[in-house]
Amino acid sequence: MNKTSAIGIFDSGIGGLTVGHQIAKLMPNERIIYFGDTKHLPYGDKSQDAIIHFSKNITNFLLKQNCKMVVIACNTASALAFNAVKDLCKDKAIAVNVIDPVIDFTCKSAARSVGIIGTKNTILSDVYASKIKTHHPELETKSLATPLLVPMIEEGFYQNKISNTILSNYLEKDELLNIDHLILGCTHYPLIEEEIKQYYKGTVEIVNSARIVSKHIKKKLTDTNLLNDSESNQTHEFHVSDYTDSFEQSALYFFGERINLKETRLK
Repeated sequence: MNKTSAIGIFDSGIGGLTVGHQIAKLMPNERIIYFGDTKHLPYGDKSQDAIIHFSKNITNFLLKQNCKMVVIACNTASALAFNAVKDLCKDKAIAVNVIDPVIDFTCKSAARSVGIIGTKNTILSDVYASKIKTHHPELETKSLATPLLVPMIEEGFYQNKISNTILSNYLEKDELLNIDHLILGCTHYPLIEEEIKQYYKGTVEIVNSARIVSKHIKKKLTDTNLLNDSESNQTHEFHVSDYTDSFEQSALYFFGERINLKETRLK
């Protein structure tokens, strides 16, 4: 590992771009190698064995690119495959998930009743509620699986009537009554953060994992003396397991430049 090595990021699709975008804004000297496993999305309805298999394959790919850090920018993979990824990284790279920094942030906030929305696997794992209970037993948690949101976002249906209707149907459910904070338990969900804010009209604090995780990553790199403090002309790299126009458009939207997108098939 050295300062100029890239940060590796992976997700099932475009959701992790929200994390990559925040990293690029906060740490402009860092180079990103991103892998979107579009062939297997969404991860939210896959078995744990399958998610571990996909995650290990992608991690091995990122390690071969000499990444100094591997960021699991997917809540489902963070919940089910973090230990496997951490074991693979060992002393080769720092492994980071997107759940623990959000738990830490939430437990230190003024929250009294926290709602959590995510994929079926993330909610079924109970990872958010159980970890919050461990660190802050008095903090009430309410969880709701929202499985339609990832495919909706991947297909580009947000900020329109379709997304507003689906969101309203989820957010008005009894499971989320009387919350004061809402954790966006999927890295796709910051793409619909504004719609969620419009629904709640300022009555609920939205916890955006992309911003929280990027700050955690900067601290981690600083503490380990791996933060790149020199300007670099290296461009970010984007890989997908199955090419999609929507991924290229989303990456262009986030990074504001023509991206180097490669279709990379892993076993």
